[in-house]
Amino acid sequence: AGSGGLLSLLLITLLAYPVMYYSHRALAKMIYTSNSADEGITGTIREYFGNKASIIFNIVYFGSIYTIVLMYSVALTNTASSFIVHQLHMPEPPRAILSLVLVLGLIAILNFGQDITVKIMSMLVYPFIASLLFIAISLIPQWNTSMLSFSSVSTASTGTGYFGTILMILPIIVFSFNHSPMISSFVVKQKATYGIEATDAKCAQIQKVCYIMTFVVVMFFVWSSTLSLTPEDLKMAKEQNLSILSYLANELNSPVITIAAPIIAFVAITKSFLGHYIGAFEVMRDVIMKFGKTRGKVIEEKTIKTMILTFVVLTCWYVAYANPSILGIIDALSGPLVAAILCLLPMYAIRKVPVLAKYRGKMSNVFVIVVGILTVLASIKSLF
Repeated sequence: AGSGGLLSLLLITLLAYPVMYYSHRALAKMIYTSNSADEGITGTIREYFGNKASIIFNIVYFGSIYTIVLMYSVALTNTASSFIVHQLHMPEPPRAILSLVLVLGLIAILNFGQDITVKIMSMLVYPFIASLLFIAISLIPQWNTSMLSFSSVSTASTGTGYFGTILMILPIIVFSFNHSPMISSFVVKQKATYGIEATDAKCAQIQKVCYIMTFVVVMFFVWSSTLSLTPEDLKMAKEQNLSILSYLANELNSPVITIAAPIIAFVAITKSFLGHYIGAFEVMRDVIMKFGKTRGKVIEEKTIKTMILTFVVLTCWYVAYANPSILGIIDALSGPLVAAILCLLPMYAIRKVPVLAKYRGKMSNVFVIVVGILTVLASIKSLF
């Protein structure tokens, strides 16, 4: 997004918090008003709109999660390959072998200890935040003024002018700050702890504080990373399909960043891959079991697991080997699918479901709808 120049950075800074806050607040409202919140968002959709809608939602939900899993397969392979070549100064390994080893290794980690993996992932949250702040502060001596110009807007990859820049950044904002799979468990926890009457206020309080912290840390890192590079560097990182951390490690003459940045990137991508894989696995298992029941068959858990693992390994391996554009996946697939669930679905529910009527008529609803529609339009635009 930094290739859009100063305007894109300012728009991201302006829009990131309200997009994150109002969309996730609406999703939380939709879930905690439901009597089926314990069953997750799928149970909520079934209660509000029926079984057919629940099936359609599961398909869209799976698509939104699994495209992210595929994207992280690419990112992980590129990060590992870059680290081997630039930091270890070794020949680049065959991509087919490297991608297969990484995918099999990650899935093996979960199969031999999913509960432990989830606990470790949770423990890494605060160290990860600290590491981002550390990198951002370390980059301050590298700051330059090459990005502080509106002139680079005209060369933004997705179009010219303000509207083109907005269409470029919205899928990135929606995708980057999305944590919709966590909202169901978050709401259930608050209901159990504080009771139904206090859930709304408590969720709003917790979300506001957490989102402010997230916004400050992420945007400080984004600004610091962008200011330490030039527009040409950012375009080169996009062409190389590398994360900003890997590119910084390769280009900046800083021993600390050279070692720390790719390790942080690898851990962050691994954590995200595993988290989304768990969500995708659960949705796939649910769909397969329901499909079996409609045919009057009970599919064994072992068979389901084998089917899912085979599908995941083959698809992730192929996509990681093919190395499609990560930003292209976000623009064309992940961004609009996430926007449909995070922005448009809660607004539709608020409009149609009587129990949610008290949340109608708010300006924030209009804002979320516009964000959702523009994100989908950005996807359509990226295909032409």
